[in-house]
Formats: sequence, C-alpha cells, structure tokens
Amino acid sequence: MTELVLANARLVLPSEVRHGAVVIRDGVIAAIEAGTAVPRGAVDCAGDLIAPGLIELHTDNLERHLAPRPGVDWPHAAAVIAHDRELAGTGITTVYDALRVGSLVDTTIKGRGRYARALASEILEMRALGALKISHFLHLRAEICSQTLLDELDEFGPDDRIGIVSLMDHTPGQRQFADLAQLRVYMRGKHGMSDDDFDAHVARQQALGAQVRSPHEAAVVAAAQRFGATLASHDDTTDQQVAISARHGVRLAEFPTTLAAAHACHAHGIAVMMGAPNLIRGGSHSGNVAAADLAASGRLDILSSDYVPAALLQGAVQLGQRLGNMALGFGAVTHAPARAAGLTDRGQIREGLRADLIRVALPGSVPMLQAVWVRGARVG
Repeated sequence: MTELVLANARLVLPSEVRHGAVVIRDGVIAAIEAGTAVPRGAVDCAGDLIAPGLIELHTDNLERHLAPRPGVDWPHAAAVIAHDRELAGTGITTVYDALRVGSLVDTTIKGRGRYARALASEILEMRALGALKISHFLHLRAEICSQTLLDELDEFGPDDRIGIVSLMDHTPGQRQFADLAQLRVYMRGKHGMSDDDFDAHVARQQALGAQVRSPHEAAVVAAAQRFGATLASHDDTTDQQVAISARHGVRLAEFPTTLAAAHACHAHGIAVMMGAPNLIRGGSHSGNVAAADLAASGRLDILSSDYVPAALLQGAVQLGQRLGNMALGFGAVTHAPARAAGLTDRGQIREGLRADLIRVALPGSVPMLQAVWVRGARVG
C-alpha cells in the first residue's frame, strides 16, 4: 500500500474552501481531515489550494500540435505526447480529445480531409501502452455540413472511449457563421479566398447543408446513443435551435452565442459551457455573448480551455473571484464537467474517488501551479 498525505492545505470542496489534509492510498482519496497540522511524513502545502484535477471537455490543443504550421503534418505520436504533457503541466488531469468527423472530398480548403479514425486508434494505443500521463477520452465533433459523416461515424464503436459527441453545423449563414461578412474576412485570412471563391464556397456549402442536415443530425444522435456518450450541441443561437437540441437529448451546450440561447438551455436542463479565454479576455473574439455576462446571469456552468490550455486554471480562479466564492469557480472546471460527461469517479475531493489533484499557490490574481497528481502519482 502506498500512502501520500497533503497537509496544511486549503481544500477546494464543492461548496467551500477549508483548511485540512487529504490522505491518498493506492491512488484513491482515503480520508479528508480538518485542521492545519502536518503529520510526520506528510507534504506541507503551506496553505496552498488543493483542488480536484481539472477536467477539459473541449480543446483544440491537439490540432495545434498536429499542424504547428499551415500545411505541416507533425508526427502524430510526438504530437499526442506533447499535447498530453502540456495539459498535465496546466493542471488538466482528464481531457476529451476533440476529433472532427465529417469531411469534404471535393474542396480545395486545407484541413477538411478525413483523419479521426486513424488518430483515435493512435491515441488509444498510446494509452494502452501507458505512454500518457493524464486520462484521455474522445470527443467526436460531428460536422453536419459534410460529405463523409455517416461513413466516418460507422468507423467507431462503444469500445473507443467516446465520452462526448457534439452536433456541429458550420454551414455558412448558420450559428457561428451566421454573419457572412465576418465569415468572408475569416476565409480570406485563413484560406486566401478571393471574393468569387468565397461566394462559390457559400453557395456549395449551403446547398450541401440543406440536403444532409436532417439525416446527418439523426445519425449523430443515434451514434451518441450507440457509443453511450453525452450528446452536445455547438453554437446554439436561438430558442428554436435550443428546443431542437433538447428534443435530440442534448445534455451539454458548447458556446451558445447569445444570452437568450443560454437562458433557453437552462430552461431545458442543458448545462452551458463557455470558453475560459472569453472570460479572461473580457469577451468573445468573434463577437458572441461574453462569458462574464452569462456568469453574472447565473447561466455559466462549465469552462473549457478551448484554444489555450493554461486558461482553464486561470479562468477558474477569475470566475471564483468574480463570484466571491472560489469553490464555485473551481466547480466549473471540476465537478460540473464531470457531471455533464457522466463521470462519477472524479471531479471532487471526496473519499473513494480518484486522487486526481492539483496544488495551486495564489499569492494574487494569477494562480501558480505547484504540483499535479493523477491517481496519486505526481505527473507535473
């Protein structure tokens, strides 16, 4: 039996922060003790926060390692390991690696080809070999406006550790891309499209979306049920879109773009997730609703690091400071995402749960990560 005691800490519990110690035996939280005493052999945390390991439901970080420059395909095993180590170094102990399913076969736009099945197999193989420091699940981002979605979904099964399937509709004129003028600027900058190329792209994608939307949505809902995964929506904008999400059985709303959509999500019992970069920067980089406004309205449940892994810890602290309750801030990156994803073995400091923990010094407004443990073993 191995034992580790983290003493003289401020324990971040679901509803409060209080002084105490955590006793870890064989990778599990065995006991929680009150007070500031430091028993012989214990780690003296000197009043630092001890919180559950952070749980990341949506991140584009793996894609950044796979393609560090436009047109560069980095060796996948090296990219996955770098991604894994980076997340461990930011306090994330559980991640849902986001992989797009649904591709375009008749386009010159780079980055829209098939890749999910092959990469998922590599991630799962590396996990089986013990090469990864933190816990990895898969998040399939199902692109409705695509040509290969049905075939790609059929390549996956219940044994692939798929925890989340999200319904994404990036048809021009819909949801995130509702503003075609803004989309035109984006496509010019990212893909070098001329105005004629952009107009042709919009017409082609809108025709495709109208053709495949209904059958593709039905297939994604069925696939999530087959995988035993949480079904998520993406960029809900209107009450009507949220109502459709609710009928599909969506339990998690990723980045609703308006306050009205967030209110509608709560009315239907759907958890709302927003990007921590949005909260930290003071607003959305694409002009959508600010995460801080949702927090002030009681409509922000979960934070995601999105495109900045270190933002998850910073966002939790900033949210706790905004709300005047650090336990609530950390809840948005620990037990709330665990609950949304159906995880019952982590996300809280509680006897019997996995000892996925982080130690954080907070001398001011910027958290300083001191240590990270996964199942009681130090990984960062």
